[in-house]
Amino acid sequence: MIRPSIECQGLSKSFVIRSNRQYLLKDTVLAVVKPHLRERRELFWALREVDFAVEPGETFAVIGPNGAGKTTLFRLISRILQPTSGAVHVHGRLAPLLALGLGFHPELTGRENIYLSAALFGFTTREIRAVEQDIIDFSELGAFIDVATKNYSSGMQLRLGFSIAVHVRPEIFLIDESFAVGDEHFQQKCLARLEEERRSGRTFLIATHGMQFVEERCDRAMLLVHGHVAALGRAKDVVRAYREYLREQDLIPRIETPASG
Repeated sequence: MIRPSIECQGLSKSFVIRSNRQYLLKDTVLAVVKPHLRERRELFWALREVDFAVEPGETFAVIGPNGAGKTTLFRLISRILQPTSGAVHVHGRLAPLLALGLGFHPELTGRENIYLSAALFGFTTREIRAVEQDIIDFSELGAFIDVATKNYSSGMQLRLGFSIAVHVRPEIFLIDESFAVGDEHFQQKCLARLEEERRSGRTFLIATHGMQFVEERCDRAMLLVHGHVAALGRAKDVVRAYREYLREQDLIPRIETPASG
């Protein structure tokens, strides 16, 4: 039996929102006798009981309005966050294209960070050496590869981060549409590489607002609304459900059919 590439079971994540925080000692003392000055804490559930699975070779989209829980979901899958309850199972090497370059050591050169980052993906030194030049060439950093990354622009860090991610032979790509990789030329180069990987049978989990992309390129999709799964199934069906939700919320205009006559 083939295991899903990604499986989420009863996945929930809560955060404590603190308001009216007191930073001065006198305010803390006054709060003892003045209730309106006391710090208030509220439990916010970013995700509640999310269940879904992504099959090997599938292109699966996660859609929904801003604040629906997409970013939290992706951070849980990539182990940046730990769930409050439920479980995430990932079977295969995962390349999270979320915040590229943030894990670089600023005092190390780009070349040294290649070895550090690829090792975190489970690569041996020998395996890294075999793809080192390919990573450098794809990043287009040239001589800057031997400069400390603390001197890199954010765009240069993103380019190197993306190049490492696609050259460590991941079975699964986790992509947040909000990630930006360099200038327009490099962005197009990255998109072309991702499309090549998709066509070769890699598994993709993508958070996107591009409904046309979901309808044309994705096998299945999931709609998140306020941290809950509102729809799950064929990509076109889920996009239809999302558009209907937006109309119900008056977030997109309804198209009136002219009366015949």
